[in-house]
Amino acid sequence: MTVVAARIKEMLSKMDMRTGGDFLEALDKCVEDLVKKAAARAKENKRQTVYACDC
Repeated sequence: MTVVAARIKEMLSKMDMRTGGDFLEALDKCVEDLVKKAAARAKENKRQTVYACDC
């Protein structure tokens, strides 16, 4: 999984911030973990659809 680097950099740029070389890779890992947890919660609730409440 890969976050959209251009969008993240754009967002940070609007906050007068820059992106460190390792930031996007770490963010990818965080997003992957969040998606896995949300999917697991949906399965626990006998659903195949992940909703905002699963985050």
